[in-house]
Amino acid sequence: MRRVLALVAVLALVLTAAVAVGVALGGDGTDDAPRVLPTPSPTTPPPASVTEAPRPALEEFYSQRIDWQPCAGDDDQDCGTLTVPIDYSEPRGETIDLALLRVPASGARVGSMVVNPGGPGAPGTSYAAAAGMVFRKPLLEAFDVVGFDPRGTGRSAPIECLSDEELDAYIAADPTPDTPDEVEDYQETVLGFGAACLESSGPLLGHVTTIETARDMDVLRSALGEEALTYLGASYGTKLGATYAELFPERVGRFVLDGAVDVSLDPETMSLDQAAGFETALRAYVQNCLDSTDNCFLGDSVDEGLATISGLLESVEDEPLPAGDRELEVGNAFYGIVAPLYNRDYWFVLSTALASALDGKGSALMELSDLYSSRNRDGSYKDNSMEAIYAINCLDDPRSIGFGRVPSKFAAFEEASPTFGEVFAWGLTGCRGIEVTSSEEPLDIRGEGAAPILVLGTSRDPATPMKWAEALAAQLESGVLVERDGDGHTAYNSGDECIDEAVEDYLVEGTVPDDGTTC
Repeated sequence: MRRVLALVAVLALVLTAAVAVGVALGGDGTDDAPRVLPTPSPTTPPPASVTEAPRPALEEFYSQRIDWQPCAGDDDQDCGTLTVPIDYSEPRGETIDLALLRVPASGARVGSMVVNPGGPGAPGTSYAAAAGMVFRKPLLEAFDVVGFDPRGTGRSAPIECLSDEELDAYIAADPTPDTPDEVEDYQETVLGFGAACLESSGPLLGHVTTIETARDMDVLRSALGEEALTYLGASYGTKLGATYAELFPERVGRFVLDGAVDVSLDPETMSLDQAAGFETALRAYVQNCLDSTDNCFLGDSVDEGLATISGLLESVEDEPLPAGDRELEVGNAFYGIVAPLYNRDYWFVLSTALASALDGKGSALMELSDLYSSRNRDGSYKDNSMEAIYAINCLDDPRSIGFGRVPSKFAAFEEASPTFGEVFAWGLTGCRGIEVTSSEEPLDIRGEGAAPILVLGTSRDPATPMKWAEALAAQLESGVLVERDGDGHTAYNSGDECIDEAVEDYLVEGTVPDDGTTC
């Protein structure tokens, strides 16, 4: 996943949490069933089998206990920190503190469930804090929902690269340069991003790999007093969970990997698949417009609707649209369009924004672009997700192509996505500016010996195509595939009772659904 997708996965957290408001959470509180009193989280020291370190040099980290304290301004949530080494090969070297947030179980407690929203780069503490909107009642009653900001993200020694003003320009920039001057500007932007990260972030920049974050998760498991880790990861969080399963298969408890990533793919194949995924989602959106009204404002057919959207992007590239005290540039317009494709419930917002833009007004698309990038109204950013996703992805897999080779990729990418193909093709250059290499060796992820792992996919998921879930379930020795037939990113709590019950029965009761279950 390269520059073009740097903001995509982050939006999944925002939209998932926002749209979950009002979704069935297992009752509205008015039923007559007796209330189950909460079972407190344990305070006694865990047995030695829980805190046993993989090697003696890590014992001080594995023996930690979290000093949970009420979060500022919210007595219903607990905050804490976890200390981990920057470099696991040198555990006596520098350390960092990871930010943690816990929402205690509201009923008969089963244990702790660690969650990750994806990205990479999205803060897990924000995900856990939104637990009441993201997860349904059975999980909220049974588990302490525990989120952590992965190393380099959120409040866990965040990677820094650009100023707010520079990040504004980066997001607004043309993602499909088509003149020599534009290509030169694009090249300077890509190369300059990596240099800025290195200058501002210090030694941690070389140690924000998925493998190291998975090692952090095992330290967290120990600190939570859990013999085995219960985990729900979405989007990139599935890669993180699969990596954990490879490193610590004997510690895998009940794992749900939702919106799965195919961890075997090279960057170019991954980008091609995602380009096709977003094209599929956009076509479904236009078809819905045609089916929902006698006079879809985009045109009289899917192809006409796609041509209208492409024409809008071209016109904004030539002449930005007014958007309050700012201007909607083509980069903002692109991100504003793809943002609502993550959740079908937001398609009506996309229609409003597109109609407004076609009328010469850019404010609505700009709002979506800002939501996409976690930008506040005052011009600041809520988190460093944009910088973190670049650093983590390029450290995990720095492969990229030269700028001069991009046009040779246009045909394949335009076949996959006539609307967005060139954007994804240019995204293949994204890691050209990174000059830091990982100290971790790549893994062949199989998870041999792990307990059953649920792998969820959605048939028309724009960001993580269904075939990725099929591939990951096949790669994992204990993978169990469950498919949701539907639109949008990720499957759980998306309005499909069949999926929701399968996930909840597995996590709470340990009931494993049949492999290949379709909902």
